[in-house]
Amino acid sequence: MITRFYLKNYLSFREVELEFKNGLIVFSGISGAGKSVLMESILSLFGLKNAKAELIEGSIDSLGFDLEEFGLTKDDEAVFKKIQKDKSRYFLNNQTLSQKSLSDISSKFIRYIHIKDNSDFNNDNLLEVIDLSLGDDKEFSRVKEEFSSKYIDFIKSSSELNKLISEEKNIEELKEFISYEIKKIDDINPQIDEYEELSNIKKQLSQKEKIENSIEKAKGIFEYTSSVNQVLNLLETDSSFFDDAINELNNIFEKSSDKLNLLEDINIDEVLTRIEQLSHLQKKFGSIQECLEYKEQKKQELARYENISFEKSSLEKKVKDLKSQIESLAQLITLKRKDALKIIEQKVNGYLEYLYLSDALFTLENTLLSKTGCDMVQVSLKNAKLENISSGEFNRLRLGLMAVKSEYALSNSGILFLDEIDANLSGKESGAIAKVLEQISKKYQIFAISHQAQLTSVAHQHFLVEKVDGISNVYEIYQEKRVHEIARMISGDKITAEAIDFAKNLLRV
Repeated sequence: MITRFYLKNYLSFREVELEFKNGLIVFSGISGAGKSVLMESILSLFGLKNAKAELIEGSIDSLGFDLEEFGLTKDDEAVFKKIQKDKSRYFLNNQTLSQKSLSDISSKFIRYIHIKDNSDFNNDNLLEVIDLSLGDDKEFSRVKEEFSSKYIDFIKSSSELNKLISEEKNIEELKEFISYEIKKIDDINPQIDEYEELSNIKKQLSQKEKIENSIEKAKGIFEYTSSVNQVLNLLETDSSFFDDAINELNNIFEKSSDKLNLLEDINIDEVLTRIEQLSHLQKKFGSIQECLEYKEQKKQELARYENISFEKSSLEKKVKDLKSQIESLAQLITLKRKDALKIIEQKVNGYLEYLYLSDALFTLENTLLSKTGCDMVQVSLKNAKLENISSGEFNRLRLGLMAVKSEYALSNSGILFLDEIDANLSGKESGAIAKVLEQISKKYQIFAISHQAQLTSVAHQHFLVEKVDGISNVYEIYQEKRVHEIARMISGDKITAEAIDFAKNLLRV
Protein backbone atom coordinates (compact mmCIF):
# COMPACT_ATOMS: atom_id res chain seq x y z
CA MET A 1 0.00 0.00 0.00
CA ILE A 2 0.98 3.64 -0.46
CA THR A 3 2.04 4.95 2.95
CA ARG A 4 3.30 8.46 2.14
CA PHE A 5 2.80 11.01 -0.63
CA TYR A 6 4.49 14.35 -1.28
CA LEU A 7 3.70 16.90 -4.02
CA LYS A 8 5.39 20.24 -4.77
CA ASN A 9 4.27 22.91 -7.25
CA TYR A 10 1.70 21.40 -9.54
CA LEU A 11 -0.99 23.66 -11.00
CA SER A 12 -3.00 25.04 -8.04
CA PHE A 13 -1.08 22.98 -5.43
CA ARG A 14 2.00 24.43 -3.80
CA GLU A 15 2.93 21.70 -1.33
CA VAL A 16 1.10 18.58 -0.18
CA GLU A 17 2.26 15.93 2.29
CA LEU A 18 -0.10 13.07 3.14
CA GLU A 19 0.05 9.78 5.00
CA PHE A 20 -2.25 6.94 3.95
CA LYS A 21 -3.55 3.82 5.66
CA ASN A 22 -5.01 0.69 4.17
CA GLY A 23 -8.64 0.42 3.07
CA LEU A 24 -10.87 2.93 1.30
CA ILE A 25 -9.48 6.47 0.90
CA VAL A 26 -11.85 9.16 -0.39
CA PHE A 27 -11.12 12.68 -1.64
CA SER A 28 -14.03 15.14 -1.59
CA GLY A 29 -14.51 18.86 -2.10
CA ILE A 30 -16.40 21.33 -4.24
CA SER A 31 -16.01 21.23 -8.01
CA GLY A 32 -12.78 22.85 -9.20
CA ALA A 33 -11.02 22.47 -5.85
CA GLY A 34 -8.34 20.20 -7.36
CA LYS A 35 -9.44 16.62 -6.62
CA SER A 36 -8.76 15.35 -10.13
CA VAL A 37 -5.45 17.24 -10.22
CA LEU A 38 -4.40 15.54 -6.98
CA MET A 39 -5.42 12.09 -8.24
CA GLU A 40 -3.56 12.72 -11.49
CA SER A 41 -0.38 13.61 -9.60
CA ILE A 42 -0.53 10.37 -7.57
CA LEU A 43 -0.99 8.32 -10.75
CA SER A 44 1.85 10.25 -12.39
CA LEU A 45 4.21 9.06 -9.65
CA PHE A 46 3.78 5.53 -11.03
CA GLY A 47 4.03 6.44 -14.72
CA LEU A 48 0.26 6.13 -15.32
CA LYS A 49 -0.30 9.86 -15.97
CA ASN A 50 2.01 12.75 -16.81
CA ALA A 51 1.60 15.50 -14.22
CA LYS A 52 4.40 18.06 -14.71
CA ALA A 53 4.96 18.81 -11.03
CA GLU A 54 8.30 20.08 -9.74
CA LEU A 55 8.53 17.09 -7.41
CA ILE A 56 6.37 14.08 -6.58
CA GLU A 57 7.44 11.41 -4.12
CA GLY A 58 5.78 8.44 -2.47
CA SER A 59 6.53 5.30 -0.47
CA ILE A 60 5.05 1.81 -0.68
CA ASP A 61 5.63 -0.63 2.16
CA SER A 62 5.31 -3.87 0.17
CA LEU A 63 5.22 -4.45 -3.57
CA GLY A 64 4.39 -8.16 -3.36
CA PHE A 65 7.03 -9.08 -5.98
CA ASP A 66 10.79 -8.96 -6.42
CA LEU A 67 12.24 -5.80 -7.95
CA GLU A 68 15.32 -7.77 -9.00
CA GLU A 69 13.39 -9.19 -11.96
CA PHE A 70 13.47 -5.61 -13.32
CA GLY A 71 17.17 -5.24 -12.54
CA LEU A 72 16.52 -3.01 -9.51
CA THR A 73 17.76 -3.20 -5.94
CA LYS A 74 15.37 -4.82 -3.50
CA ASP A 75 14.50 -2.79 -0.37
CA ASP A 76 11.91 -3.25 2.38
CA GLU A 77 10.28 0.01 1.32
CA ALA A 78 9.94 1.14 -2.29
CA VAL A 79 10.40 4.89 -2.76
CA PHE A 80 9.09 6.37 -6.01
CA LYS A 81 10.12 9.83 -7.17
CA LYS A 82 9.36 12.06 -10.17
CA ILE A 83 11.27 15.29 -10.85
CA GLN A 84 10.29 17.81 -13.53
CA LYS A 85 12.87 20.25 -14.86
CA ASP A 86 13.45 20.53 -18.57
CA LYS A 87 12.06 16.97 -18.80
CA SER A 88 10.46 14.36 -16.54
CA ARG A 89 12.78 12.01 -14.66
CA TYR A 90 11.60 8.95 -12.75
CA PHE A 91 13.32 7.12 -9.89
CA LEU A 92 12.66 3.96 -7.91
CA ASN A 93 14.86 3.51 -4.84
CA ASN A 94 17.16 6.20 -6.30
CA GLN A 95 17.62 4.25 -9.54
CA THR A 96 16.67 6.06 -12.76
CA LEU A 97 14.21 4.44 -15.13
CA SER A 98 11.93 5.39 -18.02
CA GLN A 99 8.22 6.12 -17.72
CA LYS A 100 7.52 2.96 -19.74
CA SER A 101 9.59 0.81 -17.38
CA LEU A 102 7.95 2.47 -14.39
CA SER A 103 4.43 1.81 -15.71
CA ASP A 104 5.39 -1.83 -16.40
CA ILE A 105 6.49 -2.20 -12.79
CA SER A 106 3.46 -0.32 -11.44
CA SER A 107 1.04 -2.52 -13.39
CA LYS A 108 2.12 -5.35 -11.09
CA PHE A 109 0.38 -3.80 -8.10
CA ILE A 110 -1.71 -0.80 -9.28
CA ARG A 111 -4.89 -0.68 -11.33
CA TYR A 112 -6.35 2.54 -12.62
CA ILE A 113 -10.00 1.78 -13.35
CA HIS A 114 -11.96 4.11 -15.58
CA ILE A 115 -15.14 3.77 -17.60
CA LYS A 116 -13.30 2.64 -20.75
CA ASP A 117 -11.36 -0.07 -18.90
CA ASN A 118 -12.88 -3.47 -19.66
CA SER A 119 -9.83 -5.55 -18.71
CA ASP A 120 -11.71 -7.20 -15.83
CA PHE A 121 -13.74 -9.08 -18.42
CA ASN A 122 -10.89 -10.28 -20.62
CA ASN A 123 -10.65 -14.04 -20.68
CA ASP A 124 -7.35 -14.30 -18.77
CA ASN A 125 -8.72 -12.28 -15.84
CA LEU A 126 -11.98 -14.23 -15.71
CA LEU A 127 -10.10 -17.52 -15.73
CA GLU A 128 -7.84 -16.15 -12.98
CA VAL A 129 -10.90 -15.50 -10.79
CA ILE A 130 -12.14 -19.05 -11.40
CA ASP A 131 -8.73 -20.57 -10.65
CA LEU A 132 -8.36 -18.46 -7.50
CA SER A 133 -11.66 -19.88 -6.27
CA LEU A 134 -10.19 -23.38 -6.71
CA GLY A 135 -7.09 -22.54 -4.69
CA ASP A 136 -7.89 -25.11 -1.99
CA ASP A 137 -8.48 -27.91 -4.51
CA LYS A 138 -5.17 -29.81 -4.45
CA GLU A 139 -6.16 -32.04 -7.37
CA PHE A 140 -6.94 -28.99 -9.52
CA SER A 141 -3.61 -27.38 -8.59
CA ARG A 142 -1.73 -30.58 -9.50
CA VAL A 143 -3.51 -30.96 -12.84
CA LYS A 144 -3.02 -27.29 -13.72
CA GLU A 145 0.69 -27.42 -12.85
CA GLU A 146 1.15 -30.57 -14.96
CA PHE A 147 -0.77 -28.94 -17.82
CA SER A 148 1.43 -25.82 -17.71
CA SER A 149 4.63 -27.87 -17.74
CA LYS A 150 3.52 -30.08 -20.62
CA TYR A 151 2.11 -27.12 -22.56
CA ILE A 152 5.50 -25.36 -22.45
CA ASP A 153 7.16 -28.56 -23.71
CA PHE A 154 4.47 -28.89 -26.40
CA ILE A 155 5.05 -25.33 -27.69
CA LYS A 156 8.82 -25.81 -27.71
CA SER A 157 8.62 -29.17 -29.50
CA SER A 158 6.06 -27.84 -32.00
CA SER A 159 8.38 -24.94 -32.82
CA GLU A 160 11.28 -27.36 -33.40
CA LEU A 161 9.07 -29.55 -35.60
CA ASN A 162 7.90 -26.58 -37.69
CA LYS A 163 11.51 -25.56 -38.18
CA LEU A 164 12.38 -29.06 -39.36
CA ILE A 165 9.44 -29.13 -41.76
CA SER A 166 10.51 -25.77 -43.16
CA GLU A 167 14.08 -27.00 -43.53
CA GLU A 168 12.92 -30.22 -45.12
CA LYS A 169 11.29 -28.32 -47.98
CA ASN A 170 14.66 -26.89 -48.90
CA ILE A 171 16.73 -29.81 -47.67
CA GLU A 172 18.44 -30.59 -50.96
CA GLU A 173 19.38 -26.96 -51.52
CA LEU A 174 20.67 -26.72 -47.95
CA LYS A 175 22.71 -29.93 -48.27
CA GLU A 176 24.14 -28.76 -51.60
CA PHE A 177 25.09 -25.37 -50.17
CA ILE A 178 26.70 -26.84 -47.03
CA SER A 179 28.60 -29.44 -49.08
CA TYR A 180 29.86 -26.64 -51.32
CA GLU A 181 31.00 -24.61 -48.27
CA ILE A 182 32.85 -27.62 -46.83
CA LYS A 183 34.48 -28.44 -50.19
CA LYS A 184 35.76 -24.86 -50.59
CA ILE A 185 37.61 -25.15 -47.29
CA ASP A 186 38.79 -28.72 -47.94
CA ASP A 187 40.18 -27.71 -51.35
CA ILE A 188 42.43 -25.18 -49.64
CA ASN A 189 42.99 -27.48 -46.63
CA PRO A 190 44.34 -24.73 -44.35
CA GLN A 191 46.59 -25.60 -41.41
CA ILE A 192 46.98 -23.76 -38.11
CA ASP A 193 49.97 -21.32 -38.19
CA GLU A 194 50.52 -22.02 -41.93
CA TYR A 195 49.83 -18.41 -42.91
CA GLU A 196 52.48 -17.09 -40.52
CA GLU A 197 55.06 -19.63 -41.73
CA LEU A 198 54.45 -18.79 -45.40
CA SER A 199 54.59 -15.07 -44.67
CA ASN A 200 58.00 -15.61 -43.11
CA ILE A 201 59.19 -17.60 -46.19
CA LYS A 202 57.87 -14.85 -48.45
CA LYS A 203 59.89 -12.31 -46.47
CA GLN A 204 63.03 -14.47 -46.73
CA LEU A 205 62.60 -15.00 -50.50
CA SER A 206 62.18 -11.28 -51.06
CA GLN A 207 65.55 -10.67 -49.33
CA LYS A 208 67.42 -13.78 -50.67
CA GLU A 209 69.33 -12.12 -53.50
CA LYS A 210 70.18 -9.07 -51.42
CA ILE A 211 71.48 -11.23 -48.56
CA GLU A 212 73.56 -13.41 -50.92
CA ASN A 213 75.23 -10.35 -52.54
CA SER A 214 75.96 -8.81 -49.18
CA ILE A 215 77.49 -12.00 -47.82
CA GLU A 216 79.66 -12.35 -50.94
CA LYS A 217 81.00 -8.83 -50.48
CA ALA A 218 81.54 -9.28 -46.75
CA LYS A 219 83.57 -12.48 -47.24
CA GLY A 220 86.48 -10.28 -48.32
CA ILE A 221 87.20 -9.72 -44.63
CA PHE A 222 88.60 -13.27 -44.35
CA GLU A 223 91.46 -12.36 -46.76
CA TYR A 224 92.87 -10.05 -44.10
CA THR A 225 92.74 -12.56 -41.22
CA SER A 226 96.48 -13.43 -41.32
CA SER A 227 97.46 -9.74 -41.59
CA VAL A 228 95.41 -8.87 -38.54
CA ASN A 229 96.92 -11.76 -36.57
CA GLN A 230 100.42 -10.64 -37.61
CA VAL A 231 99.77 -7.09 -36.37
CA LEU A 232 98.38 -8.36 -33.07
CA ASN A 233 101.44 -10.55 -32.56
CA LEU A 234 103.77 -7.63 -33.24
CA LEU A 235 101.79 -5.63 -30.73
CA GLU A 236 102.13 -8.55 -28.31
CA THR A 237 98.28 -8.64 -27.99
CA ASP A 238 96.32 -11.84 -27.48
CA SER A 239 94.55 -12.53 -30.81
CA SER A 240 92.06 -15.07 -29.44
CA PHE A 241 89.24 -12.50 -29.31
CA PHE A 242 89.75 -11.79 -33.01
CA ASP A 243 89.91 -15.47 -33.91
CA ASP A 244 86.66 -16.10 -32.02
CA ALA A 245 84.92 -13.21 -33.79
CA ILE A 246 86.10 -14.40 -37.23
CA ASN A 247 84.96 -17.96 -36.49
CA GLU A 248 81.52 -16.75 -35.26
CA LEU A 249 81.10 -14.55 -38.34
CA ASN A 250 82.03 -17.44 -40.60
CA ASN A 251 79.46 -19.69 -38.86
CA ILE A 252 76.75 -17.07 -39.33
CA PHE A 253 77.53 -16.75 -43.02
CA GLU A 254 77.51 -20.54 -43.52
CA LYS A 255 74.17 -21.02 -41.69
CA SER A 256 72.62 -18.20 -43.68
CA SER A 257 73.89 -19.71 -46.94
CA ASP A 258 72.42 -23.11 -45.93
CA LYS A 259 69.02 -21.53 -45.26
CA LEU A 260 69.13 -19.68 -48.57
CA ASN A 261 70.04 -22.89 -50.38
CA LEU A 262 66.90 -24.51 -48.95
CA LEU A 263 64.82 -21.74 -50.55
CA GLU A 264 66.21 -22.59 -53.99
CA ASP A 265 63.49 -25.20 -54.62
CA ILE A 266 60.63 -23.05 -53.37
CA ASN A 267 58.33 -21.56 -56.02
CA ILE A 268 57.58 -17.98 -55.03
CA ASP A 269 54.42 -17.91 -57.18
CA GLU A 270 53.04 -20.93 -55.36
CA VAL A 271 53.82 -19.32 -52.01
CA LEU A 272 52.07 -16.10 -53.00
CA THR A 273 49.03 -17.99 -54.30
CA ARG A 274 48.81 -20.00 -51.07
CA ILE A 275 49.09 -16.87 -48.93
CA GLU A 276 46.31 -15.25 -50.95
CA GLN A 277 44.04 -18.28 -50.40
CA LEU A 278 44.68 -18.33 -46.66
CA SER A 279 44.24 -14.55 -46.45
CA HIS A 280 40.82 -14.87 -48.10
CA LEU A 281 39.75 -17.45 -45.48
CA GLN A 282 41.01 -15.24 -42.64
CA LYS A 283 39.06 -12.25 -43.92
CA LYS A 284 35.90 -14.33 -44.22
CA PHE A 285 36.08 -16.22 -40.91
CA GLY A 286 38.39 -14.12 -38.73
CA SER A 287 41.11 -16.72 -38.41
CA ILE A 288 42.12 -20.16 -39.71
CA GLN A 289 41.04 -21.62 -36.36
CA GLU A 290 37.55 -20.15 -36.78
CA CYS A 291 37.47 -21.35 -40.39
CA LEU A 292 38.13 -24.94 -39.28
CA GLU A 293 35.52 -24.65 -36.51
CA TYR A 294 32.99 -23.42 -39.09
CA LYS A 295 33.76 -26.44 -41.28
CA GLU A 296 33.14 -28.83 -38.37
CA GLN A 297 29.88 -27.06 -37.56
CA LYS A 298 28.73 -27.41 -41.16
CA LYS A 299 29.69 -31.09 -41.14
CA GLN A 300 27.46 -31.59 -38.10
CA GLU A 301 24.61 -29.72 -39.80
CA LEU A 302 25.02 -31.89 -42.88
CA ALA A 303 24.91 -35.01 -40.73
CA ARG A 304 21.72 -33.73 -39.08
CA TYR A 305 20.12 -33.05 -42.44
CA GLU A 306 21.00 -36.58 -43.48
CA ASN A 307 19.08 -37.80 -40.39
CA ILE A 308 16.30 -35.22 -40.57
CA SER A 309 13.63 -37.75 -41.49
CA PHE A 310 14.29 -39.75 -38.33
CA GLU A 311 14.41 -36.60 -36.17
CA LYS A 312 11.17 -35.31 -37.73
CA SER A 313 9.43 -38.61 -37.12
CA SER A 314 10.50 -38.61 -33.45
CA LEU A 315 9.34 -35.01 -32.97
CA GLU A 316 6.00 -35.66 -34.67
CA LYS A 317 5.34 -38.52 -32.26
CA LYS A 318 6.38 -36.41 -29.26
CA VAL A 319 4.15 -33.47 -30.31
CA LYS A 320 1.22 -35.79 -30.94
CA ASP A 321 1.61 -37.47 -27.53
CA LEU A 322 2.01 -34.13 -25.73
CA LYS A 323 -1.06 -32.68 -27.46
CA SER A 324 -3.12 -35.68 -26.44
CA GLN A 325 -1.91 -35.38 -22.84
CA ILE A 326 -2.56 -31.63 -22.50
CA GLU A 327 -5.97 -31.94 -24.14
CA SER A 328 -6.90 -34.58 -21.54
CA LEU A 329 -5.56 -32.36 -18.75
CA ALA A 330 -7.42 -29.35 -20.23
CA GLN A 331 -10.68 -31.32 -20.11
CA LEU A 332 -10.13 -32.05 -16.41
CA ILE A 333 -9.44 -28.34 -15.83
CA THR A 334 -12.63 -27.43 -17.72
CA LEU A 335 -14.78 -29.76 -15.58
CA LYS A 336 -13.43 -28.16 -12.40
CA ARG A 337 -13.88 -24.64 -13.80
CA LYS A 338 -17.49 -25.28 -14.83
CA ASP A 339 -18.46 -26.20 -11.26
CA ALA A 340 -16.54 -23.23 -9.84
CA LEU A 341 -18.10 -20.83 -12.38
CA LYS A 342 -21.60 -21.64 -11.11
CA ILE A 343 -20.55 -20.57 -7.61
CA ILE A 344 -18.88 -17.41 -8.94
CA GLU A 345 -22.04 -16.54 -10.88
CA GLN A 346 -24.12 -16.91 -7.70
CA LYS A 347 -21.69 -14.74 -5.74
CA VAL A 348 -21.60 -12.01 -8.41
CA ASN A 349 -25.41 -11.94 -8.54
CA GLY A 350 -25.42 -11.72 -4.76
CA TYR A 351 -23.41 -8.52 -4.94
CA LEU A 352 -25.52 -7.27 -7.84
CA GLU A 353 -28.57 -7.45 -5.58
CA TYR A 354 -26.94 -4.75 -3.46
CA LEU A 355 -26.27 -2.83 -6.66
CA TYR A 356 -29.86 -3.11 -7.91
CA LEU A 357 -28.95 -5.37 -10.79
CA SER A 358 -29.58 -9.03 -11.53
CA ASP A 359 -29.34 -11.84 -14.04
CA ALA A 360 -25.60 -11.89 -14.71
CA LEU A 361 -24.82 -15.06 -16.63
CA PHE A 362 -21.37 -16.69 -16.84
CA THR A 363 -20.82 -19.54 -19.30
CA LEU A 364 -17.77 -21.57 -20.26
CA GLU A 365 -17.24 -22.29 -23.94
CA ASN A 366 -14.64 -24.38 -25.72
CA THR A 367 -11.93 -22.48 -27.58
CA LEU A 368 -8.53 -23.07 -29.15
CA LEU A 369 -5.94 -24.62 -26.86
CA SER A 370 -3.68 -22.05 -25.18
CA LYS A 371 -1.52 -21.69 -22.09
CA THR A 372 -4.69 -21.23 -19.99
CA GLY A 373 -6.43 -24.34 -21.34
CA CYS A 374 -9.25 -24.48 -23.85
CA ASP A 375 -11.84 -22.36 -22.02
CA MET A 376 -13.49 -19.09 -23.00
CA VAL A 377 -15.66 -17.33 -20.42
CA GLN A 378 -18.69 -15.45 -21.78
CA VAL A 379 -20.47 -12.87 -19.62
CA SER A 380 -23.86 -11.32 -20.23
CA LEU A 381 -26.34 -9.24 -18.22
CA LYS A 382 -30.04 -9.90 -18.71
CA ASN A 383 -29.13 -11.80 -21.90
CA ALA A 384 -27.37 -8.70 -23.29
CA LYS A 385 -23.71 -8.71 -24.30
CA LEU A 386 -21.38 -6.43 -22.33
CA GLU A 387 -20.95 -4.04 -25.25
CA ASN A 388 -24.71 -3.48 -25.27
CA ILE A 389 -25.27 -2.60 -21.60
CA SER A 390 -25.12 0.93 -20.17
CA SER A 391 -21.98 2.36 -18.60
CA GLY A 392 -23.68 2.37 -15.20
CA GLU A 393 -24.61 -1.30 -15.50
CA PHE A 394 -21.11 -2.15 -16.71
CA ASN A 395 -19.56 -0.31 -13.76
CA ARG A 396 -21.72 -2.14 -11.21
CA LEU A 397 -21.19 -5.55 -12.85
CA ARG A 398 -17.44 -4.94 -12.78
CA LEU A 399 -17.61 -4.04 -9.08
CA GLY A 400 -19.50 -7.25 -8.36
CA LEU A 401 -16.81 -9.29 -10.12
CA MET A 402 -14.02 -7.41 -8.31
CA ALA A 403 -15.72 -8.06 -4.98
CA VAL A 404 -15.85 -11.79 -5.68
CA LYS A 405 -12.20 -11.80 -6.75
CA SER A 406 -11.22 -10.02 -3.54
CA GLU A 407 -12.86 -12.82 -1.51
CA TYR A 408 -10.42 -15.33 -2.98
CA ALA A 409 -7.30 -13.19 -2.74
CA LEU A 410 -4.98 -14.67 -0.13
CA SER A 411 -3.43 -11.36 0.92
CA ASN A 412 -3.39 -7.68 0.01
CA SER A 413 -4.10 -7.65 -3.71
CA GLY A 414 -2.76 -4.21 -4.55
CA ILE A 415 -3.98 -0.66 -5.08
CA LEU A 416 -7.04 0.54 -6.99
CA PHE A 417 -7.67 4.02 -8.33
CA LEU A 418 -11.33 4.59 -9.17
CA ASP A 419 -12.27 7.36 -11.59
CA GLU A 420 -15.69 8.98 -10.92
CA ILE A 421 -17.02 5.72 -9.49
CA ASP A 422 -20.26 7.19 -8.08
CA ALA A 423 -20.79 10.16 -10.40
CA ASN A 424 -24.37 10.75 -11.59
CA LEU A 425 -25.82 8.02 -9.37
CA SER A 426 -28.84 8.16 -7.10
CA GLY A 427 -28.35 7.99 -3.36
CA LYS A 428 -29.64 4.42 -3.38
CA GLU A 429 -27.17 3.33 -6.07
CA SER A 430 -24.31 5.20 -4.40
CA GLY A 431 -25.08 3.45 -1.09
CA ALA A 432 -24.97 0.09 -2.86
CA ILE A 433 -21.58 0.85 -4.42
CA ALA A 434 -20.31 1.97 -1.02
CA LYS A 435 -21.20 -1.43 0.49
CA VAL A 436 -19.41 -3.32 -2.26
CA LEU A 437 -16.32 -1.11 -2.13
CA GLU A 438 -16.24 -1.59 1.63
CA GLN A 439 -15.98 -5.34 0.96
CA ILE A 440 -13.28 -4.92 -1.71
CA SER A 441 -11.25 -2.60 0.54
CA LYS A 442 -10.56 -5.54 2.86
CA LYS A 443 -8.03 -6.76 0.30
CA TYR A 444 -7.23 -3.59 -1.69
CA GLN A 445 -6.11 -0.08 -0.85
CA ILE A 446 -8.63 2.02 -2.79
CA PHE A 447 -8.36 5.68 -3.81
CA ALA A 448 -11.54 7.36 -5.04
CA ILE A 449 -12.94 10.81 -5.67
CA SER A 450 -16.50 10.91 -4.36
CA HIS A 451 -19.45 13.15 -5.13
CA GLN A 452 -21.86 11.22 -2.93
CA ALA A 453 -22.34 11.11 0.82
CA GLN A 454 -22.91 7.35 0.95
CA LEU A 455 -19.47 6.34 -0.40
CA THR A 456 -17.67 9.08 1.51
CA SER A 457 -19.23 7.99 4.81
CA VAL A 458 -17.72 4.48 4.67
CA ALA A 459 -14.18 5.71 3.88
CA HIS A 460 -11.44 4.62 6.24
CA GLN A 461 -9.71 7.93 5.50
CA HIS A 462 -11.48 11.06 4.29
CA PHE A 463 -9.44 13.89 2.75
CA LEU A 464 -10.94 17.30 1.97
CA VAL A 465 -9.61 19.26 -1.01
CA GLU A 466 -10.14 23.03 -0.82
CA LYS A 467 -9.09 26.00 -2.94
CA VAL A 468 -8.63 29.46 -1.44
CA ASP A 469 -7.46 32.44 -3.54
CA GLY A 470 -6.47 30.06 -6.32
CA ILE A 471 -4.30 27.87 -4.06
CA SER A 472 -5.41 24.27 -3.42
CA ASN A 473 -4.82 22.37 -0.22
CA VAL A 474 -5.74 18.92 1.04
CA TYR A 475 -5.92 17.48 4.55
CA GLU A 476 -7.54 14.60 6.40
CA ILE A 477 -10.75 15.44 8.27
CA TYR A 478 -12.39 13.84 11.30
CA GLN A 479 -15.64 13.92 13.28
CA GLU A 480 -17.34 17.35 13.14
CA LYS A 481 -15.46 18.51 10.05
CA ARG A 482 -16.37 15.27 8.34
CA VAL A 483 -20.03 15.61 9.32
CA HIS A 484 -20.00 19.14 7.91
CA GLU A 485 -18.44 18.04 4.58
CA ILE A 486 -20.88 15.15 4.11
CA ALA A 487 -23.81 17.46 4.98
CA ARG A 488 -22.54 19.87 2.28
CA MET A 489 -22.51 17.01 -0.22
CA ILE A 490 -26.15 16.30 0.68
CA SER A 491 -27.67 19.80 0.76
CA GLY A 492 -25.17 22.04 -1.04
CA ASP A 493 -23.61 25.27 0.25
CA LYS A 494 -26.63 26.05 2.48
CA ILE A 495 -26.24 23.22 4.97
CA THR A 496 -29.53 22.30 6.66
CA ALA A 497 -30.14 20.69 10.03
CA GLU A 498 -31.68 17.73 8.23
CA ALA A 499 -28.46 17.30 6.21
CA ILE A 500 -26.42 17.41 9.43
CA ASP A 501 -28.62 14.72 10.99
CA PHE A 502 -28.42 12.57 7.86
CA ALA A 503 -24.63 12.90 7.79
CA LYS A 504 -24.39 11.88 11.46
CA ASN A 505 -26.63 8.92 10.78
CA LEU A 506 -24.43 7.80 7.87
CA LEU A 507 -21.32 8.15 10.03
CA ARG A 508 -23.09 6.64 13.03
CA VAL A 509 -22.04 9.45 15.35
